[in-house]
Formats: sequence, structure tokens, C-alpha cells
Amino acid sequence: MSLRFLTAGESHGPSLTAILDGMPAGLPITTEIINKELARRQQGYGSGGRMKIEKDTVQILGGVMGGETTGAPIALLVQNDDHVKWKGKAIEPMTAPRPGHADLTGAVKYGYKDLRPALERASARETTMRVASGAVCKHFLAQFGIVVGGYVSSIGEVQTDFGDMPFEERFIRAEESDVRCPVESSAKKMRDEIEKTIHGKNTLGGVLEIVALNLPLGLGSFVQWDKRLEAKLAMAIMSVQAIKGVEVGDAFENSKRIGTEAHDPINLQLSNLQRSTNRAGGIEGGISNGQPIIIRAAMKPIATTLLPQPTVDLASGIESPIKYERSDFCPVPRAVPILEAMVAFVLADALLEKLGGDSINEMKPRFESLRKATLEDLQMDNIPHVFWE
Repeated sequence: MSLRFLTAGESHGPSLTAILDGMPAGLPITTEIINKELARRQQGYGSGGRMKIEKDTVQILGGVMGGETTGAPIALLVQNDDHVKWKGKAIEPMTAPRPGHADLTGAVKYGYKDLRPALERASARETTMRVASGAVCKHFLAQFGIVVGGYVSSIGEVQTDFGDMPFEERFIRAEESDVRCPVESSAKKMRDEIEKTIHGKNTLGGVLEIVALNLPLGLGSFVQWDKRLEAKLAMAIMSVQAIKGVEVGDAFENSKRIGTEAHDPINLQLSNLQRSTNRAGGIEGGISNGQPIIIRAAMKPIATTLLPQPTVDLASGIESPIKYERSDFCPVPRAVPILEAMVAFVLADALLEKLGGDSINEMKPRFESLRKATLEDLQMDNIPHVFWE
């Protein structure tokens, strides 16, 4: 992998940090570009109380000079405003694991004497630095005209029919909606559903769609299992807290169709090879095919609920209800920029691998010369030959 990032920090610790390594030199970047994405992460109907406390802003501590990346690792830091309430204060032991969280599994794996270390690191607060790193990746992709956007397609039982609404319009309308749904009639039903869930002291999940536009053909590969583009994307999406399912294109609908109805016919317009459908979601054989990459992710309801759930207090050995820890009632709208960030990271890495080069100026001419799906770029010699002697 030519591009990588690591995050560090705890939910209520002093700060969160990330190092993004492998970004080429010459990319103009500012804190404003990153802060815009961080602000998006904090917006969404159904958010919990912490979003009223934190106002995330990034500090760039390395890898950027004079407003441009240098090719060195980029160091990013976001302060936790809520840390002052925890610093130097004794806290009540946490000994009753919450179903659906990393409390119990983390304690078993790492031998914790208290469950809070698992909560602190497994918390979705960590995604702050994914969004910060992903903002740089989105800005890198934008230098080549590549756009990554997302929106909510369902919350609970409320489904959305997008009709023939263009993706660019979906992105714009989603940002105008507090539930990040581009269709207002569906958005209203989603708000009502969230409101009902809040009053019921429960939580809601949903489905998000992330789309990448204007990608070139040829990102990814089929030559090894871990080079397949959809495999990398699926791992990135599934690594986000509460995401429990992912599909590329019409994967689940295609499973119900016969073969002649599940694929995208190839036709010729002038010398261009084109498709009238995109059931594959922009990826064939582990390689981008030039069509929009479409990913759907299923997000479960957050496991922390005001309504008590049964568990066992590990200190007393007595069955007891969970103790409530602050959380969102519906995290789905806030998850859109998080998933965009992860998709942007994978695609930026794939583009870097395809183009090579240490600077943006090196890469742009190579991008323009990439092979396209045209008869001119796909000249077959049409000569019989022997595969193996």
C-alpha cells in the first residue's frame, strides 16, 4: 500500500491524532479544507449531547509547508474539548459490559480490570481523525476531477426512491437536509421516525450510499485477492463502527436475477465502449471500469440505549441492566462523511499505485495519458498464438 494512515487517542483523552503517510508533494491543503469535513461529521438529526460540546478543528503539525504537502508524513491533531471534565478526576468503575459494544470482547482480549479502556478506544470518536485524513484524500482526488459523495437512503423502515436524480444533485440536496436524505418527503418521514425513537428511549440504524464519480478505468487488480478494489473498499467501510454490511452496486438484487439480467451490456458509440446500466457498481474483476462506484453500507442501531438492556456486572457476578453512556440516537446522517473519508482513502491509494510519482505535477500528465475504453486504446492483434509451449 502506497498510502496509509494511523490514528491514536481516546474518546475522553486530551486529543486525537493521525499520521497520513504517502501523500505526494505539491498538494495545496489548508486547515479550512479539513475543518469543513470535520464540521460535516458533527451535523445530523439524532445526534447525542457530545456534539453540543465538541467543535472540532484540526492542527497540521507536519508534512505541510507554505500551504502545500511536502511528501513527508502529514501529522494531524484535534483537541478533545470534553477532556477537562475528566482530567484528574476519579471515575466510577465500569464493570457491566453493554451488549453490542467492545466492552466484553475488549476485556477478554486485553485483560482489562475495568471496561472503560475498551470504550475509550473503540468509540466512534476515533472517526474524527479518519475524517481529517479522508479530507486530505478527497482534496487529492479532486485535483484529478474525482468526486466522492454520499447520502442516506434509509433509516429504520423508511426507504427512499431516488428515481433518476443525478448523483451530483443527490450530494447537494443531502447536505441541505439534517438527515442527509436528498428526497424531502423521505427525509420528513426519517425525522419523524427518529423523533419517535428518541421518545421511546431507543436507537435507529439505516443504509447509506457512497458514490465516486469520474474515476479512470484500471484502479485495482484481479492478480491477487488483496488487490481487488471492491475488497479494499469493503474492508474500509466495514472498519467503521456500527457498520455490519456492505454491497457494491446491485449486489443483493443481482443475487435474485438470472445472469443475463444481472450484468451491464457493452455497446459501441463511435469508438467508445459504453454501458447502459451500472449493476456492477463501477467495478468488474476487482478493477474500476470507469462508471460511478456505488457502495451501500448497513449501519446497525447504536447499542447504547436509554432503555435498559440486560447484562452481567462482572464485579458482582449479578445480572443487572446496563448503565447508560452518552451516545447518538441515530448516527446514520453523521456517518456519511465518515464513509466518504474511508472510500476516498482507498481510492486515493489506488490512484497513487496506478500513477506513481512523488508530486502532483508528476502525476497529472500520467493521469491524462491513462488508457481508456476505446477501440484506439484497445487494439487487438487478432493473431492466433500458443499460451504454453
